[in-house]
Amino acid sequence: MRPTLLLLTLCFHIARAEDPRIWLTHRTNDPAKLCVNWLTDAPGESIVHFGDTPELGKSERLADNVTLHHVEIPFGEGDAPLHYAVETAGKRSSVAVVKRYGGAELRAAVVADWQGRPDLTALRRDEPHLLFIAGDQVYSLHELCGHGVKDCVKPFAALVARYPELFRSTPVMPVLGNHDREIRPRGPQPPVDPVYDVEATAWRAFYPLPDEGWKWRFEIPGFEARFLALDLSHTQDQGTTWETNHPFTSDSVQFRWYAEQIARRDRRFVITLMNERNATMRGYQKGVWTPLFRQGSAVVSGFGYFAERAELDGIPYFNTALGAGAKYPDPHSKFFASEASYLLLRLPRGGKSFSAELKNLPGAVLDRSEWPGLER
Repeated sequence: MRPTLLLLTLCFHIARAEDPRIWLTHRTNDPAKLCVNWLTDAPGESIVHFGDTPELGKSERLADNVTLHHVEIPFGEGDAPLHYAVETAGKRSSVAVVKRYGGAELRAAVVADWQGRPDLTALRRDEPHLLFIAGDQVYSLHELCGHGVKDCVKPFAALVARYPELFRSTPVMPVLGNHDREIRPRGPQPPVDPVYDVEATAWRAFYPLPDEGWKWRFEIPGFEARFLALDLSHTQDQGTTWETNHPFTSDSVQFRWYAEQIARRDRRFVITLMNERNATMRGYQKGVWTPLFRQGSAVVSGFGYFAERAELDGIPYFNTALGAGAKYPDPHSKFFASEASYLLLRLPRGGKSFSAELKNLPGAVLDRSEWPGLER
């Protein structure tokens, strides 16, 4: 290799190594706005440079002196990708590219139970526009942060560092699981102090999300899509020091909010995401959640370490996880595999149905199904 070329190659790698940990979310229900997030070792201002070409040309700036940066920028729904770079204390990242929600098809991937940190090369080849996480991105908070610490984001930063290209190129919309807020070891019996931070202080600080964050709604009107996130996991532990999620009885804020959202008929595709077992929630409180689930297009959970499609009343109930383990098949299961998987949803622009593919980690389709959209 010629000396000049070697020097350029070394400089490129050095620049990339200095890039901060970057991840993308949506802070509001509006898909025309993108939130760029990054973490720096030293505090400083937050600047995002962006544009339709690598030359960028536009900037958004926040003057706060912080290490955890969140800057919202215009995104839009056009076909052209968005280019951006972040800057703090005079240090500017390399330019990253993210797809806008344009074209003929919206591809939304769903993963869960991310503790094993598997190879996601196949998922990246599917080029999802959005990545939903149906709970449990990390093993715990206390493992890296110490017992009882609620505001430490180290586990989530470590996840982003493991998949830098995925997080800097794909907006992520996570749903809470119990592991995402475990501040003490669970143990064989409920301890004196709470094991979980129900309010998910660190998780909500790390991920700017719509609404309250622990539950949220996200819309992509161009594809007539609505995604609804629920805070449901280990529901049998409610009322103990193992309690992990917000209340979910029929008189709770969460239930009433979901009932209002799911009853709306202004979107053809309405997808619900959560972390509890589908059959458990259908049976809870004499089945009070089931009529609500029935009003949507699909329910997706990251409850167990298996791939599953169940069907009831014409509605699919999926489970997906990035690991394989114990089997807890749904009584209405139509497909089941004790295999690590992710779910790929394909929503056509102007279409009347969507497809769902459960895929293994090498990318092979385990199960494919087609589902009609809702009547408008």
